[in-house]
Amino acid sequence: MEKLIITAAITGAEVTKEQNPNVPYTVEEIGIQAESAFKAGASVIHLHVRYDDGTPTQDKERFRDCITEIRKRCPEVIILPSTGGAVGMTAEERLQPIYLDPTPEIATLDCGTVNFGGNEIFVNTETMIMEFADKFKTLGIKPELEIFDVGMIDTVKRLHKKGYFSASLHFNLVLGVPGGIAATTENLVFLVNSLPKTSTFTVTAIGRYEFPMITQSIAMGGHARVGFEDNLYISKGILAKSNGELVKKVVSIAEKMGREIANPSDAQLILGLKM
Repeated sequence: MEKLIITAAITGAEVTKEQNPNVPYTVEEIGIQAESAFKAGASVIHLHVRYDDGTPTQDKERFRDCITEIRKRCPEVIILPSTGGAVGMTAEERLQPIYLDPTPEIATLDCGTVNFGGNEIFVNTETMIMEFADKFKTLGIKPELEIFDVGMIDTVKRLHKKGYFSASLHFNLVLGVPGGIAATTENLVFLVNSLPKTSTFTVTAIGRYEFPMITQSIAMGGHARVGFEDNLYISKGILAKSNGELVKKVVSIAEKMGREIANPSDAQLILGLKM
C-alpha cells in the first residue's frame, strides 16, 4: 500500500475554547498547533483561520499571517486552505485564500449542499461548484473534493466528464456530519466503491467516529484526517491536549497495521502536486 498521508484539521470554523481550551484562535496558537501536528507525523495542515476572539474568517491577510507563522515553524508541510469557510459566507468570501501569493498547491472544494442541523445550510450549488472548479484550474490548484454524501461523488463524475476536473482526483470522504452520510462501515465501503478507480481518498469522521473510521480507511488503502475541527477528544471523556496528540494516535494505529507514514515529499508525489 501507499504510505499514509495524515492531514491535521487544526481548528475549523465551529469548535470553541469553551469546548476545549486548546482550540487555536490566534496566529501564534495556530502556528503552535500546526507544528505539533507536523512533528507528530502529519504531512498536510488543513487550514481554517480565526480572528483572535475565535470568529471564523476567510480574510486573505489573516490566512497570509497564519501561513507565514506555520511556514516559519514547519516550512515543508503542505498547507491545504479551506474554501468552505463558515456557514453563511458568500462564494467570494470563501475563495479569498486561493488568491494568495504563492498560490496554494491544493485547497478544499465542497461538492454539494448539506443541512448542518437547525437552520444551518451549507450551500454549494452546482453552479458554485463549477465556478470554483474553473478558478482552481486557472490557478493550477488541485482540489481536494469534499464529499458529505454519495450523490456528491456522482456530481464530481458528471462534472469530470464535462472537463471541470482533471483525471487525477483526490476526495475527502466526510462521515458523521448532521445532514450527511452516517459514519458506518457499510457507508464507508459504499463511498469508496463509488469513487473513480484511479482516485485517492482521505477519510474524515466526526467526534467518536473519528478513529474507528480512520482505522478502516488505513486498512482500505486510504488516508486519514484528524484534528480539533472534527473531534476534541483523545479518548472517551478525555480532551486532547493538542492536534499533535491526535496525530500520534493515528500514527500508532498505522504502525500496528503496517502502514508507513508519508512525509510531505511523499504526500506531494501521492497527490500529484507540483514539486
